Amino acid sequence: MPESGQVWKVGELAAEAGLTIRTLHHYDRIGLVCPAHRSGIGHRLYTEADVERLYQVLALRQLGLGLDRIAEVLSGVVEMAHVLAAHRDHLAARLTAIRDLHTLVEVLAETARNRPDASADRFLELIRRTVMVDDTVKQYFSEQQLTQLAERREQLGDERIGQAEAAWAELIPQVDAALAAGMDPASPEAGELAARWMALLEGFHGGDDGLRDSLYRMHTENADRIRQEFCGPTPAQIEFVKAANAARR
Repeated sequence: MPESGQVWKVGELAAEAGLTIRTLHHYDRIGLVCPAHRSGIGHRLYTEADVERLYQVLALRQLGLGLDRIAEVLSGVVEMAHVLAAHRDHLAARLTAIRDLHTLVEVLAETARNRPDASADRFLELIRRTVMVDDTVKQYFSEQQLTQLAERREQLGDERIGQAEAAWAELIPQVDAALAAGMDPASPEAGELAARWMALLEGFHGGDDGLRDSLYRMHTENADRIRQEFCGPTPAQIEFVKAANAARR
């Protein structure tokens, strides 16, 4: 028994901390928060130091850390900065996944409103194609880049993203028509098309060289699929824009 100072029985501490007695028993069993004393009949008695440790555990739990990780932090096995950095990256990846799922549900909801007669197969095909796109994107962009893209999407908002998608849908056929007409890439008209093209690309990567290079690599290695399934630009259109962009500099 402690000679002085306040002590808490397990039920008292559970009530004060908003936990269950079973949780405190579990923390004791795994060595995370162990009572410093026991009564003569074996009841757990927690001191002020034990309570302080418990609240440290609860604070770290609020950050989403697991009990094993919390034990390592409190014992000094790993540095707090390292744990928080790793956990931040984990949360960023989860946040990106949640945003992607939210976007998919938004698309499906909009489709359901506009096409009330659409069959279940139509929705399943849309989901399949979206998942395939997500899987492809994850092959070319790092977790940090995916977080950047999610943050850019948040900053731009759905309205500006919709405007960009509409601009692409208008621009690609115009570049195709310029090719068919034999337009000189060095002409002012071609330069104007290239300027619009590059502005739309910069709207995606925001001037970040890493995002730009990942985007180019993804398109180069998936050009046929992007063209067939998503009406993306052809290699000829891209070469025309490159030549026109070089000529206007």
